[in-house]
Amino acid sequence: MRLVVVGAAGRMGRMLIKAVHETPGCTLAAAIGRPGSPAIGQDAAVLAGLPPAGVPVTDEALPAFVDADGVLDFSSPEATVEFAGLCAQARITHIIGTTGLEPQHLAKLEAAARHAPIIRSGNMGLGVNLLAAMVRKVAATLGTDWDIEILEMHHRMKVDAPSGTAVLLGEAAAQGRGVDLAQSRVAVRDGQTGARPPGTIGFASLRGGTVIGEHKVIFAGAGERIELAHVAEDRGLFARGAVKAALWGRGRKPGLYSMADVLGLEAL
Repeated sequence: MRLVVVGAAGRMGRMLIKAVHETPGCTLAAAIGRPGSPAIGQDAAVLAGLPPAGVPVTDEALPAFVDADGVLDFSSPEATVEFAGLCAQARITHIIGTTGLEPQHLAKLEAAARHAPIIRSGNMGLGVNLLAAMVRKVAATLGTDWDIEILEMHHRMKVDAPSGTAVLLGEAAAQGRGVDLAQSRVAVRDGQTGARPPGTIGFASLRGGTVIGEHKVIFAGAGERIELAHVAEDRGLFARGAVKAALWGRGRKPGLYSMADVLGLEAL
């Protein structure tokens, strides 16, 4: 499978290039960098700490997409929307690990998914998606007299909060309860907030150091508490999951898919 990595010069981009290199059946078709990046023209494999592969970083996305089977994208919301349109034109699989997407971005992704398969997830790892499946099941089992709180911590450089993974877990909890997360979500508490409204799903975000990612979902009932947690110790797991998703998505019908689809977790 010929894969394009966007944001090739970034930390996640380099990990994606390495994951493509290490996965049988995959090859790096192109590497995209932002216009003006000092990485333009450099060998993408060398940037990732690999032997030269003869694939220079370019800022010309569309010609690269036309000659590829899929795109791995952990960029920015605005860039992801642009790439989704190009993937739709080329009719190739688009793997999206970008976080911080707002409703206007998601609407454009849904439009693009009518023409090409899009696999989007706030986290590409098996562990977190299995955790989400368990959260959905527990939320469906417990009543709204159990409070749900989602706690996440990431490194000091992360620019969005709550994390995409935390939102993924919140969506799983909301699905389990049969409610809309947008109507149940409480993302910020400060000052005299009053008592916690029943049925809400709370979020708390911590930032500091070099933490890769820690997530905990707390179900707090009267006199007891259930805690489900996941700790990421290697960013490479996100890259490997993205490549796995690309292989699964090749040849799929146009549509919007998730890592739960890739991993067969929807039935859990």
